[in-house]
Parts: sequence; C-alpha cells; structure tokens
Amino acid sequence: MNSINHISFDFSESLQLSNKSLYSFAMSLTKNNSDAEDLYQDTVFLALKNREKFSIGTNFTAWCKTIMRNTFINNYRKQKRFQAILAKGVGGYFFGKKSSENSTDVDMNVKEIEKLIGNIDDRFKTPFLMYYTGFSYDEIAERLDLPMGTVKSRIFFARKHLKNSYNTLFEK
Repeated sequence: MNSINHISFDFSESLQLSNKSLYSFAMSLTKNNSDAEDLYQDTVFLALKNREKFSIGTNFTAWCKTIMRNTFINNYRKQKRFQAILAKGVGGYFFGKKSSENSTDVDMNVKEIEKLIGNIDDRFKTPFLMYYTGFSYDEIAERLDLPMGTVKSRIFFARKHLKNSYNTLFEK
C-alpha cells in the first residue's frame, strides 16, 4: 500500500463505522445474540488479518460482509460435518452406545474417545483432528504443506486405527 492510500483510508475507523451494519448482518445470519457476537468477532479478526487484501476504493462494509458470510457458511459446514461424524461415529461405529444381541449397552464417553485418539501417531492424528473439526482435504493439505494423497491416506489410517482400537476395547 502506498503512503497516499495510507493517509486517505483509515482501516480501523472504517471498521468502527461499519460496526452496527456488520452486527445487524450477523444477527440476520445467526438469529442469536451470542452466535452473532462470535461471528462479528471472527469477522473483525479476519478483516484485520487480511487488511492488505482490501482494495482502496471498494465498499469496505460490503467487503466485511463478504468475509462474514463466508465465515458463517464455513462454520455451518464444519458444524454439519461434525454432526455427521457424531451420527456416523469413528470408522462406522457410533460414539454413543454400542448395542449387541443380548441388549448389553456400552457407554463410550469422551475420555475414552480422547484416549483412543491420543494413541494415534501425531502424523496421522493431526490431519484426522483437522478433518474431524471441519477442515477440507484441501485446507489440511495447504496448512500442513502435504500432498492431497498423503492427507487422505493419513486420515484413512487414523480412522482404521480408531476402528481397530474401538474393536479391541469393546470385544467380549
């Protein structure tokens, strides 16, 4: 950014002037005060983090609303993926209860799941946890600086390890 643009555009002031509009937009997306505040804070953080990507002369509030909308959509997708994983379970096994023919139910609590995940080698655990929390294969590959195939295979082997550990833990 050249010095002329620095003088003619105050990023922080523009952010403050957009405050009410951004919060209203967050409320329209989330329909919840707490979630709207979180979304607003995430948006401000991302706007500040990416301030060099803002083009002087474009609509600042619209730029921030685009960041907010994309953040909302990404969070929604992560939440849906997380719910799907919980519903399906690790390696095809449910997290909640495992039923058998004799109606014996085994509760698998969070600490047991964390222990199983904790036993995975870090090379496999990191991409698995990233995927589990909603990152796409592309995002994981980029953040870990790994080829896509490596990311997919590491997640596969982490799932396989969890499935085998689960089976071993709950075999009768």
